[in-house]
Amino acid sequence: MSEWRSAVAADDEAIVSMCLALNAEDPGDKPVHPNQVRRTLETLRNEPLRGCAVVLDIDGVLCGYALLISFWSNEVGGELCTLDELFIVEGVRGKGHGTELIERLARGDALWARTAVAVALEVTPANQRAMRLYQRLGFTGGNRVMRRRID
Repeated sequence: MSEWRSAVAADDEAIVSMCLALNAEDPGDKPVHPNQVRRTLETLRNEPLRGCAVVLDIDGVLCGYALLISFWSNEVGGELCTLDELFIVEGVRGKGHGTELIERLARGDALWARTAVAVALEVTPANQRAMRLYQRLGFTGGNRVMRRRID
């Protein structure tokens, strides 16, 4: 049986491993370090208004995770559920688990208990598989997200 569920502290190391795998496959500007992921998970548990982590549990084995982050947008007119990261392990991809998660978020499922006016995400242009999924699910292009890191 497979289910997306809220992550608990016992899931942290599996999420750390999957996050490192995600960043190896689709790297960002800077590498993600394990302690950075642990700090994110701890912050989300201690400050749930910021968002939450969810995991894909298939028969007791964690096969995916997502970080759902709250963002208020004046432009959009309310709270966004931002899908900050989504990763599903290689052998389980293409079976509808990502679609299921996104559709649940769009319906206002218990995984995201607050009322969101939209689901938002970022995807790198090189990640064509993810781009096709998101476009099929109705996501459209918008403003390009730009950042300046403060290190």
